[in-house]
Amino acid sequence: MNDPTGGPLSGLLVADFSRILAGPYATMLLADLGAEVVKVEGPGGDDSRTWSPPTRGDQATYFLSVNRNKRSLSLDLADPADLEAARELTRRADVVIENFKPGGLKRFGLDYASVREANAGVVYASISGFGSGEGASIPGYDLMVQAISGLMSLTGAPEGPPFRAGISVFDVITGMHAAIGVLAALQERNDSGEGQQVEVNLLSSALSGLVNQSGAYAAGGTVPHRMGNAHPSLFPYEPLPTADGDLIVIAGNDGQFARLCAALGRSDLVGDPRFAHNQDRTANRDALRPHLVDALSARTKAEWFDILLAHGVACAPINTVDEGVAFADSLGLDPVVPAGSGPDAVPGIRNPITLSRSRTRYDRPPPRLDEHSAQIRAWLSTNRDEKEGDDG
Repeated sequence: MNDPTGGPLSGLLVADFSRILAGPYATMLLADLGAEVVKVEGPGGDDSRTWSPPTRGDQATYFLSVNRNKRSLSLDLADPADLEAARELTRRADVVIENFKPGGLKRFGLDYASVREANAGVVYASISGFGSGEGASIPGYDLMVQAISGLMSLTGAPEGPPFRAGISVFDVITGMHAAIGVLAALQERNDSGEGQQVEVNLLSSALSGLVNQSGAYAAGGTVPHRMGNAHPSLFPYEPLPTADGDLIVIAGNDGQFARLCAALGRSDLVGDPRFAHNQDRTANRDALRPHLVDALSARTKAEWFDILLAHGVACAPINTVDEGVAFADSLGLDPVVPAGSGPDAVPGIRNPITLSRSRTRYDRPPPRLDEHSAQIRAWLSTNRDEKEGDDG
């Protein structure tokens, strides 16, 4: 069942037993790069098929956003014939990815130890909320992890309540970690000839993804706190008001600050010892901010955007999502791509990876539930002595 359309991961078969976001995001990244992904769904399908609105026609855009380039096979693991099909799929797969509760697949003989007995080269990725040890029984939802990890304590106004991020950020980060772990294990397999299990969890990914904030505690014993849009270690690095609205303004080093002051007509600020270096500006942000706000009040945010960029100063308007997509399009980044062709094509956001020789593919729209059942079942029932069957 090789895919003739190519890509750097062409020839790899991924059995995707994951659902919702972290796992499907990981497998979509692999599929975009050429892997053949069989999405195994229970009789009711991936839960995110029903997470709407919004929708495109009768399909939830949540599901559509992370499931292109896959084939769908609906299996009831309580049914002996379906369970045998699932086991045969894992026997042939290069990669298995699942996000059941830790140990949840053992009773079906689809856990890593069982799959490895029949397929020693399998790379088996398990995604959980809180690991396979003491946290194995805790449900793994992104919002829970945003709360438990400390992210929400960092998000929002200093005197206001904590907020969640606008997306399930740790599901996405964990999905990327899963894909990286799979690729690392596949590379190691090239040398050893053996597969291995890859484990990632939302909480560990969250603490890693908090980077400088969790690092401040680990290395310096500092517990970060909410600062609204301010940065704990840089100033300016936040929205500042202009004549008609806020503009993100950034000066990450002394040279950038000098260019900002020149653009604002306030080069005198560079010589003020309170603002000479980043540490000084950060310590004296309350004294510096009024000078910057006063200068910025002379023009609109659109005018300052052009002026500051021309001076080599980082800045940005605060866009809505449609405006963000339009801006990327204006830069020639072609952010929206159709998956599939003809009337069934589904627009989605481009895979962010660009390779100089290999292509990223968008050949198949997200599948309807069990859309490829006949094709996959026929393939699984033949050539049982081979890891790979006919193209299809």
